[in-house]
Amino acid sequence: MAHLELPRATPFGDLVLDVHTWGPEDGEPVVLLHGFPQSAASWGPVAEHLAGTGLRLLAPDQRGYSPRARPDEVGAYAIEELAGDVLALVDSLGRDRVHLVGHDWGASVAWWLAGHHPERLHTLTALSVPHLAAFGRALVEDPEQRERSAYLKVFRRPGEAEESLLADGEAGLRAVYAGRVPAEAVERDVALMREGALGPALGWYRAMTDMSTLPDVRVPTTFVWGEEDQATAAAAAHACGDHVDADYRFVALEGISHWSLDEVPEAVAAEIRRRIDRAGA
Repeated sequence: MAHLELPRATPFGDLVLDVHTWGPEDGEPVVLLHGFPQSAASWGPVAEHLAGTGLRLLAPDQRGYSPRARPDEVGAYAIEELAGDVLALVDSLGRDRVHLVGHDWGASVAWWLAGHHPERLHTLTALSVPHLAAFGRALVEDPEQRERSAYLKVFRRPGEAEESLLADGEAGLRAVYAGRVPAEAVERDVALMREGALGPALGWYRAMTDMSTLPDVRVPTTFVWGEEDQATAAAAAHACGDHVDADYRFVALEGISHWSLDEVPEAVAAEIRRRIDRAGA
């Protein structure tokens, strides 16, 4: 694994995103977007299973997670701003399009980009979070989804969320993983949050707006969902395909939770590879 720096001049100041890379520089570019409370390092196990395939994998520590990209303003974490960072990364490669993969919040950003900028993507592979219109509808109509999403209200409260997650030796933050992620990965993520990333990372939740009107996606898409996902209920997951007007593959992983990157990185890698290969067929 190597690292790149992505300088960004933004309305919220000059930022620098750290980008983890794997694979040959001239390989087909695949951008990997992490979620909360992880970082680009969460893609390491998946990258190991994609080694030798000729792909150029690029995973940014996204805004709020990179130490030099932590604006104070909540507006800096609006999804349009987060998507702009990804487009800047694509531009830095000198490419018109990339294959895009996202998990959790990274999937939300990926769906937004696929809905608004399909011309910049060859394919989309989304993990855990479905098309945002499907998720938004489930929040209104599905009691199970409302129950699973109750934490969103807490995360949106400045100060209260930080205190709750960091109390008792970060017990609340550790509980997010529900025992599904290896201890060393949890400690890596907890250290990142404790050392300054937690408030900015929660800025993503505080800048949230209604995404239920996101356009349907017209990019070849795979959606991977663990049947034991703690955050996304079945109704939202199964409605995802209603919002994809292109080749679509839905993968339900039996016995797997929200943390598929850590639980079954080999299966995630295989689906990424399948989607990319299918696009080139």
